[in-house]
Amino acid sequence: MILFATSDKGGTGRSVTSSNLAYRTALDGTDCCYLDFDFGSPTAGAIFDLPAAPAGVTGGDGLHNYFLGTTDLPRRIDIWAESERDVLRSRPAGAGRLTLLPGDRGGGEFQATPEMVERCVELFLKLAEEFGLIIVDLSAGRSYATDIVLAATAHPELAGISARWLVFHRWTRQHIIAAAGLVRGVQGLLDAGVGRGHDRQTLLNSIRFIRTAVLNPAAQGQAGLRPEQLAWLDRIDRRLHELAGSSGVGRSRMLGEIPLDPVLQWQEQLLSNEDVLLHGTANQETVTAFEQLAKKIFDDDAWVGL
Repeated sequence: MILFATSDKGGTGRSVTSSNLAYRTALDGTDCCYLDFDFGSPTAGAIFDLPAAPAGVTGGDGLHNYFLGTTDLPRRIDIWAESERDVLRSRPAGAGRLTLLPGDRGGGEFQATPEMVERCVELFLKLAEEFGLIIVDLSAGRSYATDIVLAATAHPELAGISARWLVFHRWTRQHIIAAAGLVRGVQGLLDAGVGRGHDRQTLLNSIRFIRTAVLNPAAQGQAGLRPEQLAWLDRIDRRLHELAGSSGVGRSRMLGEIPLDPVLQWQEQLLSNEDVLLHGTANQETVTAFEQLAKKIFDDDAWVGL
């Protein structure tokens, strides 16, 4: 399966959530590969604590140069072996492979030429033979990277490989409007996909939304707020639910919800069980949300056409 992660705005938690999904999927025994297609800002390596690729790689063999045709073999980094973080340093018993294909430091966007689309098809076909899940982290907005993968996934050679989309947005009015526009707006995913040969309804059925940094007014952590503040938060939360429903971003189209977590507000990182049970820095609710979302990715019932 290929899972595309996108958002209309930056700062949605797209990369950190996707990285945690890759981590949780690998812990469950599935070989997982993470592709950093955020060509202008390839920082997935920092989330995985990889000293060789905190902001892309410098050897000229990252994904950016692969698409430019200057390298035929994009670099692979074994996260279990090369991470600086103790909890990631060795592959746990029963865990699947966890591999990063990084971008190139100092790269940028480029147009989706037929040659680049063909290279994308070849890459996806090769990786699909090796990995149970391929997560493609796209740059925000209507990017050339998105255009490339839309063209590639419409290619007949990839017809037998399941492709699904996660659209990330924070739980705010602006982000809800932006996420809806990215999918259904002018030159959004649906328009661009149809232009590249996709069936509109089939593509829509493959898209689900992920809410991030969601604040629950009734949660224990809000106990210090004044009654007036809690009442205001409750009103805003209800209004956001109404807006999401009317914008096509409501619960029927939502695959998961990631609660606000102080750790992720300060540092984008993988949340391990040790962060909850041993260090007490992360919230169990956040880790549970990642675990549930990792399972829903493969649950066909969660993707039934609406």
